Amino acid sequence: MGFIWMAFAAGAVLVWAMSLGRIFTFPGPACVPASPPFLHPLRGDRRSRNVLLVIAHPDDESMFFAPTILFLKSKGHNIHVLCMSQGNADGLGITRKEELYLACDTLKIPCEQVKVLDHPKLQDGFHEKWDHGLLAELTMEHVQLWAINMIVTFDSYGVSGHPNHQDVHHGICKFLHANGQGNIEAWELASLNILRKYSGPVDIWLSLLISSSSKQPIYTLVNSSPSRSYEAMAAHRSQWVWFRRLFVMFSSYTYINMLQKV
Repeated sequence: MGFIWMAFAAGAVLVWAMSLGRIFTFPGPACVPASPPFLHPLRGDRRSRNVLLVIAHPDDESMFFAPTILFLKSKGHNIHVLCMSQGNADGLGITRKEELYLACDTLKIPCEQVKVLDHPKLQDGFHEKWDHGLLAELTMEHVQLWAINMIVTFDSYGVSGHPNHQDVHHGICKFLHANGQGNIEAWELASLNILRKYSGPVDIWLSLLISSSSKQPIYTLVNSSPSRSYEAMAAHRSQWVWFRRLFVMFSSYTYINMLQKV
């Protein structure tokens, strides 16, 4: 019986190592499939975009979206971050706000392109219901302020199932509906089941297969430098406790992001 467990453990380590090796074989942040391209040229063949990442709390950007940020930065896109709350559920809102600026600096996002809101109707908490109309209005305000032409946010489950994440998704959908899509392209981060979520780099095989074979526009963005995710998350010192360290190590969101059209 002990031999079986040892063989199982050795196999798991081997698969983990092979998966991590596959990620490191990419010369830089990569996108699969490469054709058709993830982002089509804008009018006038302008390829760089003003991207708005809409999140609920400080640390969402590092914990979940780092592969997306690193890929977009590598392609020369201009990233703005709109955080709908200070994450003040434990009374650390001011601290967490400053930590977000530090994390964004690690990810090479200028502080003037980061906005953290503290609206009385958008307070951090599992039992807080956020108004989707208000979220849509605030999104519109910053889309106009920053001349945004692409949005990235959570899907309807919100990765972790946090209701604030889910409300952000619905707020963005409300904005898109009111805007008639217009010239705004919107993508959402696909939520994974618990096995895939905590499989670390191992999920790359299934994600690449799904992206390559799907008839729907689904792309896998590969983070060839997972240490950048660790560095960004470590900037959130107040949140950098043991279980989040483990999360960043074992979460597939450290290594890959699957994006699908909103």
